[in-house]
This record gives sequence, C-alpha cells and structure tokens, in this order.
Amino acid sequence: QVQLVESGGDLVQPGGSLRLSCVGSGNIFRNSAIAWYRQAPGKQRELVAGITSGGSTDYADSVKGRFTISRDNAKNTVYLQMNSLKPEDTAVYYCNVNRKGAGWSRPFGSWGQGTQVTVSS
Repeated sequence: QVQLVESGGDLVQPGGSLRLSCVGSGNIFRNSAIAWYRQAPGKQRELVAGITSGGSTDYADSVKGRFTISRDNAKNTVYLQMNSLKPEDTAVYYCNVNRKGAGWSRPFGSWGQGTQVTVSS
C-alpha cells in the first residue's frame, strides 16, 4: 500500500498558524498528485487542498486564501501552510495519493494516523 507520514499538527489559538508536512518516498511521490484531507469527530472526511505532480493546486472554499499547499520533490514532502486558523479547522489532517487526472475524491493510498490540529482559545 502507498503510505505517507503526516506531521506538524498542534494546539493553536484562533488566528494562529501551523505548517503540516506529508512525507512520501521516491518515484511514487514525485509522479503523484497529493492532497490533504481532514476529518473532525462525527463528520465526513473532506478535501482541504491538493497539488498535482506538475504543481497545480486546488483548495476547498473554506480554506481558500488561508491555506497554501506546496511540494518539495527533493525532500519527498508536501506541505500545508495554514494561516488564520479557525476553530472549525480543528480536525485530524491526512494526506493521500490520487491518480493523475482523477480529481481529489478517489485517493488510493492507505489512510494513516494523520496529525491532529486543534484550534482553540
């Protein structure tokens, strides 16, 4: 199974910032479209942001203008810079792999532990 490792989650106050990291490996990572998803207790997992192998990005409307997804293929890492965090951003954040041209709704990697982001005063 394709596995990625998420890190960077923390407890932050509203308005704060966090940078999440998603680390994969080698060729599979570089040639894949990677997306961040999040899931809050009692809610469905939802797309946060995605980035293609060519660097094109998509964002959920709820995070547009606040979050930025990027990738550094030399480090086999995809980042999610989260600014102006709101309590509604509280969730476990996961990254996963998507096929080229398939959009973000059908990730095919395994779901890992994720990283907890808690936004609270």
